[in-house]
Amino acid sequence: MKKTPVKKSANTKNRVKVRPVASKPTVKPAKQKQCFNPWSISIYVYWFIILFFIAATFYILGRSHNAQPSVANVEITEEVLLQSGDFYESGKTKLLTGELDAAIVDLTAAIDAGAASVDTYILRGEAYMQSGDYRSAMNDFNAALAKDPANAVAYYDRALLNIRLEDYNAAMNDINNTLAANTSNPSPALQMRDLYAKRGQLNLWLKNWQGAIADYTNSLARPEGSVNPIVYAERAEAYTAMGDYVAAINDYSSAVRVISEQIQGAPTIEEREQLSSNAMSYFEKSAALNLNLGNVDAARTDLESSYTIAVALNDSETMERLQGLIAELNQPEQPQEVVEAVVETTTPETTEQM
Repeated sequence: MKKTPVKKSANTKNRVKVRPVASKPTVKPAKQKQCFNPWSISIYVYWFIILFFIAATFYILGRSHNAQPSVANVEITEEVLLQSGDFYESGKTKLLTGELDAAIVDLTAAIDAGAASVDTYILRGEAYMQSGDYRSAMNDFNAALAKDPANAVAYYDRALLNIRLEDYNAAMNDINNTLAANTSNPSPALQMRDLYAKRGQLNLWLKNWQGAIADYTNSLARPEGSVNPIVYAERAEAYTAMGDYVAAINDYSSAVRVISEQIQGAPTIEEREQLSSNAMSYFEKSAALNLNLGNVDAARTDLESSYTIAVALNDSETMERLQGLIAELNQPEQPQEVVEAVVETTTPETTEQM
């Protein structure tokens, strides 16, 4: 049987054979690559460097406290070896020997090294005062009293400084505080005899005659220490100011008696000469008081004693003056000019320390 040919479609010719195409696998879009930012790393680096140097600094400081000095390349001087206590002792020694500038340097080093004790400020204040730097001395005494408000030595030194500054009222306040502090807590560096004498001197300068006499009397009554002839002489001035010439003459006699006891034991020629000069002055003042009382013979005796001392001291000027006065007193009638020439003013003597 003859097969009937199948009639192709007109479009068969142009039909394209389509092969099955495998579907492309789904590709996830790639993550966008981040850009490199150098600052993000630099910050961490900088912080690391800073922390490293901080840690290194503390480590070095810690090691330096325990490090021993190298003697191979470093010269170990006396100043390096001195500790704060050594500076204090060195400054104290130099102050006692009169090396004021060196004492101030050492005591300042002691204070800077951490040994700012009350005594260190007091000693440096004394060195400043002796060298004439009164402002620095006052600062140190004030600093000592700020640390110890009941320190008798600091009050006493500040009183001496105020005397140099001629602020006698401030000095009086300090002496009163010194007496109170030393009564409750005695200092081996101070004696009540000297403190009463110093207050008596201030009362004398302030013209508080009765107060001066009371303080000098208290000083002379104290058992400790030796009697200072100046105390008798200054009490005589207070008696003179009050018109009690007899008591004043007795005190000048007592002053001369004490000098005669002390002069043989004086360690130096200068001290013996000073004591003799004081006695010569006391004899003249006693002569003036005796003339005011009409005791011409006693006055002549006093002047002759004064003349004898002037000869021993080889004081030609005083010898000539006393000779003239004695000659005038030997006349039957003494003119008023002679009395006035003998009588000296009773201005209190300024004595720094007794």
